[in-house]
Amino acid sequence: MGVTDPSSNRPQLPEGLVAFVKRDCPTCVDVASVLGEICTRGPGVTVYSQDDPLFPEAVESKHHDHDLALSWHWDVETVPTLMYVQDGKEMARTVGWSRTDWEAMTGVEELGAELPQMRPGCGSLSVDPNLAEGLAIKFGETTLRSRRVEFASLEDEFDAMFDRGWSDGLPIVPPTEERVARMLTGTHRQPEEVLAIVPPALVECTVEKVAINAVMAGCRPEYLPVVLAAVEAACTDQFNMHGLLCTLWFSGPIIIVNGPIRRQIGMNTDKNALGQGNRANSTIGRALQLVVRNVGGGKPGVGGIDRSALGAPSKVGWCFAEDEENLPDGWDPLSVTRGFERGQDTVTLFAGHGPIGCIDQISRTPESLIRTLAQQLHGVGNRKLPSEAMIVMTPEHMNVFEAAGWSRGKFYEELEPLLQMDPELSARGAQGIEEGIPTRGNEETVFGSASGRTVRKLPDWSPMIVRAGGGAGGFSAILEGWVPGSKGSTPITHLVSG
Repeated sequence: MGVTDPSSNRPQLPEGLVAFVKRDCPTCVDVASVLGEICTRGPGVTVYSQDDPLFPEAVESKHHDHDLALSWHWDVETVPTLMYVQDGKEMARTVGWSRTDWEAMTGVEELGAELPQMRPGCGSLSVDPNLAEGLAIKFGETTLRSRRVEFASLEDEFDAMFDRGWSDGLPIVPPTEERVARMLTGTHRQPEEVLAIVPPALVECTVEKVAINAVMAGCRPEYLPVVLAAVEAACTDQFNMHGLLCTLWFSGPIIIVNGPIRRQIGMNTDKNALGQGNRANSTIGRALQLVVRNVGGGKPGVGGIDRSALGAPSKVGWCFAEDEENLPDGWDPLSVTRGFERGQDTVTLFAGHGPIGCIDQISRTPESLIRTLAQQLHGVGNRKLPSEAMIVMTPEHMNVFEAAGWSRGKFYEELEPLLQMDPELSARGAQGIEEGIPTRGNEETVFGSASGRTVRKLPDWSPMIVRAGGGAGGFSAILEGWVPGSKGSTPITHLVSG
């Protein structure tokens, strides 16, 4: 089979004439007899077959390039390839069948008399699109730095990944070098770039580590920039991923995507926008959670730091996109309301869970519908406690406000007085309910309000409003939040970069 050149780590070829062929190539089959002629009437030839170790039968000195190592290292792109090797170096090469070239290289006249003068060859297996990436990883100089884990031959790879604690409870895709390398083609960022410090263990996370978890989550390479932006945003003090992991509350990171990238990667903004069925929607949020789990050590269960009393599906992963194209006049996309330009790709992270359905199929005036939404907002968390929330408004509900000429600003203006809480009714013990706004003497401790004054149910940035969903159905959704402010999590919007 040849030896390896220690100076280049490239398998070496024997001296003299060398041919690369495969039986699954009509031209190679045609020149099989020619190779035999070269052995009987000429200097002889060493043949390497890519697919059949017995081919060609007419040549005694033949070998099976079973792993395609020789074909890959010697840049064989077409079969048949005839080469002349001297002192370990390639001196001449011809591809396909050309009587003139083959006679010149072999010194044998009247080769292949029954064949036409020329015939093109076929693609080498070493450049087969289904194999090329794997060969490049196997034989090339990989830049991947992560630790390799080998499984026993009889070990089921999916069970093995479960047993090693890499999974969120659902099956994950094995992150082979080939798959990770393919995932990294989705970004221009360098694999070794440190992206974030991931809580709770505060471990440095590189682009490569995110790519590995994106593979396991089932992402496509074109989703990777969105996942990278989500990881960067989640690992900020503002979002407080560490606190979100430790809380007993339900919430997890919810990702809302804005900008042209939504359409480029095929995200669903229509029917079932918050549900299953779309690969991008389903896997991007999961990839973020796997990064937090596998890189940062944020695992639930015995010994884990995730102590949620019940949890929620958002802890598996939740990502959706806004239906920007169909927003009414006067209603900017979420990203624009948060300081970014139209056309910029962004992710907004909100610590939340749900959804809570908000049904109103009868209201045809904005004054009526906004009261339905306000009542539902008062119910998030506990009616007697301030909270935070997001509204995912469906087209049928948003059309009511559009028809009346309400802008987003008008909506907030009218919603503001409807979100006020009466501290007397919301205080601890009021209405026969011990839970409620804590008091200290006659002073309110929530938002610094004095006793008897109204208290806003939601922080001043809340509720954020996103348009999504199918065109039919008077059903919007409220996504409940966690603790607002410095003691909890503040939503963050982050640019997506390539």
